[in-house]
Amino acid sequence: MTGAAMSIVPSDRAAGSGRDVAGPLLMFMMFALVPLVAALTADRYLLDLAARVMIFAVAAVALDLLVGYGGLISFGHAAFMGLGAYAVGILSAHGIDDALVSFPVAIVVSMLFAWATGVVCLRTKGAYFIMITLAFGQMAYFVATSLAPYGGDNGLTIAARNTLAGWPLFKSDRPFYYFILVCLVGTYLLCRTLVASRFGRVVRGARENASRMATIGFKVQQFQLVAYVIAGGLAGMSGFLLANSTEFVSPAYMSWQRSGELIIMVILGGSGTLEGAIIGAAAYLLTEEWLSGIIENWQVIFGPVLVLVVLFGRGGLMGMATRLWRWWAHV
Repeated sequence: MTGAAMSIVPSDRAAGSGRDVAGPLLMFMMFALVPLVAALTADRYLLDLAARVMIFAVAAVALDLLVGYGGLISFGHAAFMGLGAYAVGILSAHGIDDALVSFPVAIVVSMLFAWATGVVCLRTKGAYFIMITLAFGQMAYFVATSLAPYGGDNGLTIAARNTLAGWPLFKSDRPFYYFILVCLVGTYLLCRTLVASRFGRVVRGARENASRMATIGFKVQQFQLVAYVIAGGLAGMSGFLLANSTEFVSPAYMSWQRSGELIIMVILGGSGTLEGAIIGAAAYLLTEEWLSGIIENWQVIFGPVLVLVVLFGRGGLMGMATRLWRWWAHV
C-alpha cells in the first residue's frame, strides 16, 4: 500500500483498538452474574429478560458494523434475523432439531441472502440504499407470511429447543443463557477485530470518501459486500438464538419495525462503538419493559426521550458516559 493510501485509511487508533477493555469486560461480567442474581431472588423472568437483551445485542452489534463503521444504513437487517429463526423452525418441523445442523444452517442461509441482496443494494447509495434494503426486507417478510405449511401469518411453534449432539443442553435455561453470552462475546470480539484490521480500515475509509478509496486501488464495493455478508450471518445467529429462546417463529421477526428497532438501539447506544450497540439494546428493551408496565402506548413517552438523546447526547449513551467521565476526572 502506498503512503497516500495509508494516509486516507483511518488508523487503528481511530477504530478504538487501544480502547480500555475494562468497560466491555465489566459489562460482560454483569451479564454473567445475572443467573446468580436470578437464583438468589427466585426471579426467573430476570434471566429471560437478560437473555433477550443479549440476543438483540448480537444483531445490534452486527448492524453497527454496517451503520457505525461502514456508513451503510440498512433498513432490512431484521430479515437476516428472521431467516435464522425460520431456519430453526423449518428444520424442527421436519424433525431436525440438533444445533450442530440448525446453527450453521441459520448462519449460512442468512449470509447467502445477504450476499444475493447485497450485490444489488451496494450499487446504490444514501437514501436509495436505505429504501432498497427496506424493499428486500419486506420481500422476505411477505414470503414468510405466505408459508402456509409453516404457520403463515400465525407463525410457527417449535416443539422444543434444539439439542446439542443429542444432548438436551439448551432445554435448561442457565446453560442456554451462557451459550447466548458466549455468542455475544464472540460477536463483539469478531467485530472489534475486523474494525481494527486492514479490512476495517478500508471499510471506514470508504465511509469517509469512497471515491478516493477507489481511486487509489481499493475495490470498495467488494469490501462493503463482505462486511454486509458478515453482518447478515451474525444477525442470522441471533435469529437462531431468538427462535430457541421463544420456541416460536413469526414473520414479525422480519418486519421493517424490527429493523427500525435495531437501528434505534445502535443510535441510542452510540453509533460506531460496538459496546454502545450492546448498551443501546439493553437500554431500549429495559425501557420498553418498564414503560409498557405503566402505559400501553409506551412509544409516546419513549419517542421524545430518544429525540432528546439524539439532539443533546451526541454519540448516544456511550458519548454521554464518556463526557461525564472526562468531566468527573477533571473535577
